Amino acid sequence: MAEQDIALMAHLMRRAGFGASRAEIEAKAAQGYDSVVQELLNPETQEAVEEDLLFRYNPSYYEAAAIENNVQQWVWRMINSPRQLQEKVALFWHMIFCAGHSKIDSGAEMGFMVDLFREEGMGKFDNLLLALSRNPGMMYYLDNTESHKTNLNENYGRELLELFSLGVGMDEAFNYSEDDVKACARAFTGWNVAPAYPPFPHGRSPWNFRFDPADHDTTEKTFLGQTGNWNGEDIIEIICNQPATARFLARHMYNFFVADEPQIPAWRLTPPRDQAAIEKMEKAYWDSDHSIKAMLEVLFTSDFFKDESVRYAKVKNPAEMVVSLLRMTGEFDGYKPGLFDYSQEPKYMGMDLMNPPTVEGWHTGREWIDSGTLVERINFASDLLGNTESPGVRSLVDRLMKLGDKLSPEQFVNGCLDLTGPVVVTDDTMNQLLTHATKEGELSHGNDAEQAEFVRRSGEMFQMIAATAEFQFE
Repeated sequence: MAEQDIALMAHLMRRAGFGASRAEIEAKAAQGYDSVVQELLNPETQEAVEEDLLFRYNPSYYEAAAIENNVQQWVWRMINSPRQLQEKVALFWHMIFCAGHSKIDSGAEMGFMVDLFREEGMGKFDNLLLALSRNPGMMYYLDNTESHKTNLNENYGRELLELFSLGVGMDEAFNYSEDDVKACARAFTGWNVAPAYPPFPHGRSPWNFRFDPADHDTTEKTFLGQTGNWNGEDIIEIICNQPATARFLARHMYNFFVADEPQIPAWRLTPPRDQAAIEKMEKAYWDSDHSIKAMLEVLFTSDFFKDESVRYAKVKNPAEMVVSLLRMTGEFDGYKPGLFDYSQEPKYMGMDLMNPPTVEGWHTGREWIDSGTLVERINFASDLLGNTESPGVRSLVDRLMKLGDKLSPEQFVNGCLDLTGPVVVTDDTMNQLLTHATKEGELSHGNDAEQAEFVRRSGEMFQMIAATAEFQFE
C-alpha cells in the first residue's frame, strides 16, 4: 500500500475523527479515500453504539445527572463510536455554541446539549440554530429566561449574533449594530423554560422549552435592514440568509478541521489564511440551502484539505490529544467500566469539557500549550506510548519487528515515526532521535533477550516522539 495513501488516510482520521489505530488506518486506506469520506458524512450508514451494552457496563451513564458521568460517556463515545465524524462535529459545535455546567448546574442538561449537536450538527444550519435557541440549558445559560417584553435582557441576542452566527464583522466592516442586538432580543421574548428554576426543595426536574405568548414583544422590529413583526424563528431565517453567516461557518470549519487561524475576535480585520478555500465552502452553503454536511463534503474532498502543507498545521486540542492516544493504543476499547480518570485528562490540559471558561469558549491553536499544560500533555502521551504491555503499543512493536530481522538506527526511528502518525519532524528533531538511537546500535529480535530489548527500546523511542514539539500537532 502506498505510503502517501496511509499518510492521507491518517490525516483524514485525525481531522474527521479522533485518529485511529494503525490497523484501522490501513483498512480504510484500502477501502479508498472517497468511500471513507462518504461513510463519515453519513453516520446513519454506520453501526451505532450498542446502548444496552453501554449502560450495562456503565449504569451511571443511564439518565446521568452528574456532570462527571456525562463527560465520561462523551469521551467513551469519542473513543469507541464508529460514527467518528458525528462525535467530532459535536465537539466542533460545543466549542462554538458554548454553555457551561458552572452556571447551568445540571450534568443532564449539558448531555442533552451534546445530543443536540450530535443529532443536528450536520444538517441544515437554520434547524440547528433554531434547536439551540429552544434548548433550555442555553436559554438559561444566556439569560433568555430572564428576558421579558417589559424588562429586556440582551445577552442571548448579543451572543447569537456575535459568537453563534454572524461574528462581529468581515472584510473590515461590521455585520450588525446595537439596534440589531436589541431587535433580536425583543424577538426572543416569551421563549422560556418549564418548570422554572430553582429546583428546590425536591431536586431538579427536566426542563422543556416553553413559549409564553403573553410575554412576547409583538411590536414591529427592524433587524439587519428588514422590518416586520419578527419572532425568534424569523430572526434565525434572516440570519441564515446573510453572507456573513456563510463566512462565519466557513472560517470556523477551516480553523477546526484544516489549520489554525487567528481567534474569532480578530476575523473582522484579519483575512482568512486561504481565501479560496473559504469561498468554496461558502458556495457549498448557498448551493445546498445551508447544509453543514455539504460544506464538510467540499472541505474533506478538496485539494486544500489534502495538501501536505496543512498536515500538522493544527495544535491538538486536549480532547483530541487524549482520545487519539487512547484510540491509537487501544487502551480503552469496547464496553467496560473504568474510564473516569482518562475522561478527566482534557480538563488537566485546559479543556474542561461541558464547562467552557466563557461563552467565547476556548482559545485554540498555540494557546493550548503553556508551561503547565505542555508538561501534562507530554506526560500523558509518554505514559501511554511507553506502556508496551498495552495491546495497541505492542501491536506497533510487532509491526516494527516485521520491518526486518535487523533494523539500523535510521530504519528504527523512521519506523517509529511512521507508526505513531506518520509524524513529520524537523531535521533538528530527527537528528536528536537518531543520535539517541545510534548510541545503542542496530536492533535485532532473533531470541528472547533481543526481543525484550527491542520492546524496551521501542517503548522508549515512542516516549521520545511523544515529547517532541511536532507531536503536539495533528
